[in-house]
Amino acid sequence: MPSKDTDTGTGKSGNIVVETVTRLIVPFIQLFALYVVIHGAGGPGGGFQGGVIFASSFVLYVIAFGIVKAGDRFPERANIVLFSIGVYIYAGVGLLCILFSYGTAQFLNYGYIPLTHHIAENRALGMDLVEIGIAITVMAVITSIFFNLVWKREEIGEREGED
Repeated sequence: MPSKDTDTGTGKSGNIVVETVTRLIVPFIQLFALYVVIHGAGGPGGGFQGGVIFASSFVLYVIAFGIVKAGDRFPERANIVLFSIGVYIYAGVGLLCILFSYGTAQFLNYGYIPLTHHIAENRALGMDLVEIGIAITVMAVITSIFFNLVWKREEIGEREGED
């Protein structure tokens, strides 16, 4: 009988090596995703790429520990909240640009946001905020798609087992 800690949701016990390596590597994958997001405004990368890398850490967690344990750790409610926060950050930065551009309606001209006294710093901070919003949204959407596909496959497997 498999122990509850190593149950992958399928009744099979997990491999201790895979689980240990996953525990060690997931934080580094997420740290690399943050690096890609923050340095995306000035070089290769950005919000979409960083969000996909971040979502891949959840995919690795599902592969190592199973969908049940991953679903307990990252519930759908948290995913929906993150999706909404990402969209609100992106849209909020755009609306701030419109409000502070004094009627010239420049949607993503970050120089108008009064974060600092220097226009160049405002632009850099605005780009970073937009990239963070995009990354959060992409991470939440890809994770949600993956979880939905895996849950659907699990339901189909359970139905076939009953027949």
